[in-house]
Amino acid sequence: QVQVAESGGGLVQAGGSLRLSCAASGSIGKINGMGWYRQVPGKRRDMVAVITSGGSTNYADSVKGRFTISRDNAKNTVYLQMNSLKPEDTAVYSCNVNVAALIGRDLEYWGQGTLVTVSS
Repeated sequence: QVQVAESGGGLVQAGGSLRLSCAASGSIGKINGMGWYRQVPGKRRDMVAVITSGGSTNYADSVKGRFTISRDNAKNTVYLQMNSLKPEDTAVYSCNVNVAALIGRDLEYWGQGTLVTVSS
C-alpha cells in the first residue's frame, strides 16, 4: 500500500510564490518518478512537472522558467516551487507517484490534490 499526501496549496496574489510538497509512504519499492499535475473544472488534468528517480525533469511550456520541481529520494518526497504565479495557474494540483513493480505493469498512485488559487 502506498499513501500520497500533498500540502502547500493556498491563496496567493499574482506574482507571489508557493511551494507544494508531496510525500509518498507505505510499501514503496522503487519509485520511477513523481510529478505534479493540475486540473480545473471542465478540463482534463494536465502535466505540470515530473521528475524521475535519476533527476531528469520535464515541465509544461506554460510553467517553464517559473516552476521548479525537485525530489528527495531518501524521503520519497517531491516539491514544486512555484514563482511568479499567474491567475491562470489556479487549479487543483495533484501529486502522482509511479512505482516500479517486480511483475506486471507499474503502479500509479495519486494524492487527493491541493488547491492553488492565484488572485489578480
